[in-house]
Amino acid sequence: MAQELATTRKDMAGEGGQADEYLTYTLGTEEYAIDILKVQEIRGYEAPTTIANAPPFLKGVINLRGTIVPIVDLRIKFGVGTAEYTPFTVVIILNLGTRVVGMVVDSVSDVTMLRQDNIRPAPEFSASVDTRYIKGLCSLDERMLIVVDIERLMLSSEMALVDETLA
Repeated sequence: MAQELATTRKDMAGEGGQADEYLTYTLGTEEYAIDILKVQEIRGYEAPTTIANAPPFLKGVINLRGTIVPIVDLRIKFGVGTAEYTPFTVVIILNLGTRVVGMVVDSVSDVTMLRQDNIRPAPEFSASVDTRYIKGLCSLDERMLIVVDIERLMLSSEMALVDETLA
């Protein structure tokens, strides 16, 4: 398996750029991709313990094998549809350096290889549309993937997960 992956990376790199693995997931009707190296695990949704005075998108915390993990619902954060918790709803546990964070998404699609030269910059929008956390867009077959810089997003001050005075 590791040999096949190494061969695939080499083959794709030979086609014009380095290929990296991305986990794809859905929020509403859109499909997103994040660097697979940031993913620690994928779990079914379980109701977290709520935290008083937390922003609405911060659903609470869970105890993951002794580590207290904040759970962020990206559907609420980005205003994507209604946050309904179904059997397909999952929590992607991210390992972001010294921080472990969970993010709630509608579903996980698959793991795919994307060549860096196929990821196009996000188009320019007005100042009201924040594209700081979007690495770019990538067409894959009939799908358009929004490639997210998940570490930049989750560790940003607006997510309220990190005390900037400690950073």
